[in-house]
Amino acid sequence: MTGRVVDEVLADLVAETAELDARVAGLSEPQWRSPTPAEGWTIAHQIAHLSWTDRAALLAMERPDEFVEQVAALFSSESSPVDAAADEGARQPPAELLESWRSGRQALHSALAAWPDGERIRWFGPPMSPASMATARLMETWAHGLDVAEALGESPEPTDRIRHVCHLGVRTRDFAYTLRGLTPPTEPFRVELVGPSGDRWTWGPADATQSVSGDAYGFALLATRRRHRDDVDVHVKGADAEQWLDIVQAFAGPPGDDPERRP
Repeated sequence: MTGRVVDEVLADLVAETAELDARVAGLSEPQWRSPTPAEGWTIAHQIAHLSWTDRAALLAMERPDEFVEQVAALFSSESSPVDAAADEGARQPPAELLESWRSGRQALHSALAAWPDGERIRWFGPPMSPASMATARLMETWAHGLDVAEALGESPEPTDRIRHVCHLGVRTRDFAYTLRGLTPPTEPFRVELVGPSGDRWTWGPADATQSVSGDAYGFALLATRRRHRDDVDVHVKGADAEQWLDIVQAFAGPPGDDPERRP
């Protein structure tokens, strides 16, 4: 790999957002109100959430003290700040919502590309590097884009961009445990996944006694809580790895719902 890691992730993020943009740009107003697999969320909610999170990241970079104040205010509310922001954004006319998402993500892209190497960005969880922030944005764009596609009865073609989603899923292993009040295993796992192009991606020591292997697309679905374990071609070796696959979660926030098995 040449160049900065953040530049590679940003290039894939641009491609991912462009694919989702093309999917929603021509929708009619009734289609924007179509329900998605996320309970209570329409397609408009999905795009509003992405737009809000992009702007929150931009605020954290440009005015970190104001970001901290807003986070404190948001999470002191009795209602979910994520749902409240999505509800508010979804009430916009579709053309305004689309333009807001486009301008916000472009501003964030420029800020991440210019962010100094080694300097962290404040966030809802631990501070993040620009590459990690870009990876998180790609993961959310991919996951919410999948929800949008399913609402429209479409099946996006898997691409190797999901490597970033898988990477985040692996890197957040211990986070998934602590999120549920569990003690993370001390032993590292071996993760071996096969991407859509046939490339093999690996993490962890080759001699680890516990492992996860199989289809990268399936693992990405598990890491974003979009599929039940029985519906993907992902396998484990070891009791701890078995438990991890039940709770794996690449995104911040409370534990994601357990997906139901598909018929």
